[in-house]
Amino acid sequence: MPPPRSPRRWQRRKEARPQELTAAALALFVEKGFAATRLEEVAARAGVSKGTLYLYFDSKEDLFKAVVREGLVPLLAAGESMIAQSTLPAEDLFRAIVLRWWELVGSTPLGGLPKLVFSEARNFPELARFYADEVIERAKRLLAQALQRGVASGEFRPFDAEDLVLVVFSPLMMRLVWKHSLGCCGVPGPSDEVFLREYIELMLRGLRADPKPQSRTGRNQSGSMGGTAAGIHTLMT
Repeated sequence: MPPPRSPRRWQRRKEARPQELTAAALALFVEKGFAATRLEEVAARAGVSKGTLYLYFDSKEDLFKAVVREGLVPLLAAGESMIAQSTLPAEDLFRAIVLRWWELVGSTPLGGLPKLVFSEARNFPELARFYADEVIERAKRLLAQALQRGVASGEFRPFDAEDLVLVVFSPLMMRLVWKHSLGCCGVPGPSDEVFLREYIELMLRGLRADPKPQSRTGRNQSGSMGGTAAGIHTLMT
């Protein structure tokens, strides 16, 4: 007698459907934009009927929120845990955060979400506010925590991390907007590798604490000032 049919394959399939739908939605949102994506297309991309999609999501807005909560929120939680447990020096921690973020977000389809949100925020302000609250504000707090640790240890110069964090955060967002807009049209720009290397170096140069002044014991201070004045005079003449 043949063994009874195992329900496991169908059970796995049913449990996987929300993830299949959010993956299909992410791909289409990034390719076409939120407004232009139809739920029929999402269902077809996931290999299910539109009716099946509605078993899991009430609307396209709910589907977008699920994409964010499934794809980005867990990564932010992992980043917060990483910072809390890290014993790295501040510079190494900053570098690790940026490179890990690029690996998990910037180099994946999730990296297309900032451009999507920024371009459609005026028409869908509720979704833009949702993204800002769930992702941007949380990412800013995460980064501010890492920066403040460097200030507290004396590795970074004194600054208000709350004020500076957007200055540090914005170039990364702009890189993703470029990558998923002008970059798709063949407009030349630096490779991801070059951008990340130069971005990290530029940021760390601005964040580092000023080196302690060297002792001037035994130096002829008047002579030193005289040499400086002479150099300035030479440059101006």
